[in-house]
Amino acid sequence: MMPTSLWKPAVLIACAAMTANCAASRPTSAVAPVRLALPEAARRPCALAVLPSEPTLGDLEAAYVERGAQIAACNGARRLAVETLEAERNANMSLASMKKP
Repeated sequence: MMPTSLWKPAVLIACAAMTANCAASRPTSAVAPVRLALPEAARRPCALAVLPSEPTLGDLEAAYVERGAQIAACNGARRLAVETLEAERNANMSLASMKKP
């Protein structure tokens, strides 16, 4: 007959108790994370001017100026999207730090 160790049943009971305790515990936070609305300008696709099939020098110059303005607007919209995302993350991080004891 093989001798039984007394620590084996104690370990099994402790493991079962810890598992049951974790399963019964409530979530750490009942507060939903902050979600900021992305501005419409940041969601809109960027437009770029195209040349006609047979462009003239005036068409090239006009498209050059228009495209520069469109790229500047697109960069502004992209920057707005990044700032919104960073503000959302910062708000969630500060919310999480306020919950910690």
